[in-house]
This record gives sequence, structure tokens and C-alpha cells, in this order.
Amino acid sequence: MEKRPLTADIVKNKRKELKLSQEELAMRVGVGLRFIRDVEQGKESVRLDKLNQVLRYFGLEVSAVKMRRDDE
Repeated sequence: MEKRPLTADIVKNKRKELKLSQEELAMRVGVGLRFIRDVEQGKESVRLDKLNQVLRYFGLEVSAVKMRRDDE
């Protein structure tokens, strides 16, 4: 079974904390409803600039972190 990206859960949980519908979040952030749905469903290929646009609404952003390897 495939695991959903963490950002999917973050966006969905933050949206629900603010008691916003997907439609309301899309309007407030300036992205399409389809984009919000795709993110929350864990679509792996979304535009990074748009994802950051959504995350910034919650005071977050995507960033690069060093990966830990199993052999380290």
C-alpha cells in the first residue's frame, strides 16, 4: 500500500483546524479547487510554487533537508 505524502495530511488537518472547506481555502489562497483536492489526496506531482502558496497560508513552506541513508 502506497503512503500519502506528509504534506497531504498537513494541508488537510490545517484546513480543518481553521474550519475551511476546500473551496474556501482555494479561494483564499488563490489556487484552483482541483489543486487543493490533488494535494489532499496525495498527488505526487504538484507544482512546488503552488504548494508553497498553500503552505504559506498556514505559515509553512516546503524546504530541502538532507536525507538520511540506511548505511549511515
